[in-house]
Amino acid sequence: QAQAVESGGGLVQPGGSLQLSCAYSGGAFNDYAMGWFRQAPGKEREFVAGINWAGSKTSYSDSVKDRFTISRDNVKGTVFLQMTNVKPEDTAVYYCNADPTFKTVSDITRFGAWGQGTQVTVSS
Repeated sequence: QAQAVESGGGLVQPGGSLQLSCAYSGGAFNDYAMGWFRQAPGKEREFVAGINWAGSKTSYSDSVKDRFTISRDNVKGTVFLQMTNVKPEDTAVYYCNADPTFKTVSDITRFGAWGQGTQVTVSS
């Protein structure tokens, strides 16, 4: 059974940087687009960034565009989220998930199962 394990979260000051990792196992990683999502306290889970199977196409939500970068290593079965110039509103639990199609990776309603996520807290 496919499983995503997120890591790399922590406490970071506003304006700082952090890199999240997601190790995906139990499925054909190279066949899937991957997405990062987040859920802040009291809010709905939302799409953050997506990448196609080859790493040649990416997409971002408006709130993180030009600050976050998604990438992947198909040899290691891992997807990354490089976060820069973080803001307090980036505080959330971050999750990753896989989608057979890059076109729909931002559609959060497609995903039924989620990993435990990794907590990111932006505070001075």
